[in-house]
Amino acid sequence: MKGQAVPVDRLSNFIGRRRVSEEWFRVTQQRIDLFADATLDHQFIHVDPGRAARTPFGGTVAHGFLTLSLLPRLMEPIQILPENLVFAINYGLNRVRFLNPVTVDSEIRATATLLEIAEPAPDRITLTTDVTVEIRGRDKPAMAAESLAMFVLSR
Repeated sequence: MKGQAVPVDRLSNFIGRRRVSEEWFRVTQQRIDLFADATLDHQFIHVDPGRAARTPFGGTVAHGFLTLSLLPRLMEPIQILPENLVFAINYGLNRVRFLNPVTVDSEIRATATLLEIAEPAPDRITLTTDVTVEIRGRDKPAMAAESLAMFVLSR
């Protein structure tokens, strides 16, 4: 797992600090089609370039849930990881909003701000992070979410 390892007692130094990935991720038609196959969501706006071209989007768009499912990948370059990490779990989301469609071949990246740290057990840390997925060249982001990650530690 990529990310910045931080001693547990220093995690609070990151609360309120916005981190921005320098890496952009291209959302291709092949990726959209594979996601449609995996989820059985073949709505034409995602998989039929000809019909989708006649919509206000001018072409196919990624599923909102595809954008959401890319969060682990998009967060890798800016993820804060407690030291002594054994493994991480996507613990859930407090909210998700799909704000702007991701058109085919757009590039997206994540920004993140740590909001809260909890220690539900001696070997577990939960981080609540405000995450935004930006679209290159657009002012309005694709998605905003409050994401929870649980980290299991060896101590």
